[in-house]
Amino acid sequence: MTRSSASLYSPAILALAVELADYPIEKESAVRAEARSRTCGSVVDLSVSLDDQRQIATLGLRVSACAVGQAAAAIFAKGAIGCSAQDIAQARREIARWLAGESDRPDWPRLEMLDPALPHPGRHEAILLPWKAAEEALFNAADAR
Repeated sequence: MTRSSASLYSPAILALAVELADYPIEKESAVRAEARSRTCGSVVDLSVSLDDQRQIATLGLRVSACAVGQAAAAIFAKGAIGCSAQDIAQARREIARWLAGESDRPDWPRLEMLDPALPHPGRHEAILLPWKAAEEALFNAADAR
């Protein structure tokens, strides 16, 4: 393992992957989406239930990704409860700009834990997958109303 990959796959990043067990996929959920990375093949399958304000009330994730992608999914899950489709879309745009070096890190809980992934553009698409899946699920749910 190179020094760069050692700092990327830190114990903190690896520990985040364990948190995904707290978010089992809701197989019967009508609000679901899947996002797949074209660059690395990572996949995020997401299920959500919505409250009366059309905000995320519960969510489930099934993630097939590297440790960075799994960590991003755990970070997403912890901050997504209470978010609307617009909140998720805005966060995805802001995170994409941050990963591209075009802006400062956006305000999403624990996102700073992904700072070591910034110099690894091959991991950026995997980081964005949970937000992409949630955005698709929430906008599809709005279209179905």
